[in-house]
Amino acid sequence: MSDKKIIAVLGSTGSQGGGLVRAILDDPDGQFAVRAITRNAGSDKAKEYAARGAEVVEADLDDEASIAAAFAGAYGAYIVTNFWDALPESETRNRSQREKDQARNAARAAKTAGLKHVVWSTLEDTRPHFEHLGSELPDLEDGYKVPHFDVKGEQNAYFMQLGIPTTFLETTFYYESFLAGQGPRRAEDGSLILALPLADTALSMVASEDIGRTAYGIFKAGPRFIGRTVGLAGAHATGAELAELFGRVLGEKVTYVPVTFDQMRAAEWDLAMEVGNMFQFYSEAAETFVGNRDLNLVREINPQLKPLEQWANEHRDQLKA
Repeated sequence: MSDKKIIAVLGSTGSQGGGLVRAILDDPDGQFAVRAITRNAGSDKAKEYAARGAEVVEADLDDEASIAAAFAGAYGAYIVTNFWDALPESETRNRSQREKDQARNAARAAKTAGLKHVVWSTLEDTRPHFEHLGSELPDLEDGYKVPHFDVKGEQNAYFMQLGIPTTFLETTFYYESFLAGQGPRRAEDGSLILALPLADTALSMVASEDIGRTAYGIFKAGPRFIGRTVGLAGAHATGAELAELFGRVLGEKVTYVPVTFDQMRAAEWDLAMEVGNMFQFYSEAAETFVGNRDLNLVREINPQLKPLEQWANEHRDQLKA
């Protein structure tokens, strides 16, 4: 019987949890074994993990008892919620309330299981910032400004209230977003432009795979980061610097075109208001947001931390598409 300590991973078939599952499986001589928690143990990814030696367990964040059972006997857990999950037609809650409920279910389950170390994937609560500046921007659901930030940040206190030994891992903008409509595109005149609502401020970014790898480094560090916040990023760059980088990668000039926050909020796609408010926070709070994400510390925790230009070169064909 293995004497390895078990890390239970929520969101195991998603980008964050999947990165942690793979990091543990890629280190067979390490001190941890992985328990991949999923709603569907029959999915292709879950079967892939099981074939590689992971324990795969079904549970649902809306069912606290199932999460507590999935955490039972584990040393630690990675807890992540997904605001962006589509809402079923039968769902009576909005995204914010669902995420709040799920975070609290997971926190209580961690308490019940007596976990020794939880890494909670969180973000800043933007409301104090906007209130301090007197910023004018619309309230969204339940009075939140950037719900997928604010709900997570608000729940930090709940983990502390329950006395759970927690590391608060503050994530950020994914590199992969540049492949999902926010990267370089052709203007009407045929030139390449990068249109983002960043003004002249820097943005912190990270490869989604590095979130799980960094979480693994935090678990390997033992108690060092318990009770601490770790700000995560793999790169910091302004819009102009991003355009220059993409130009090098694509072999063609890319021009940065600043978009206003109101233009982003007015875009004709779901959750554009959310994203517009998010970019206003990124820009207005850049000094603090970027400053809280120390690349040297993240590299110490995760020596495989991927620079943006390396990632972009690996995804050159997709960026060109």
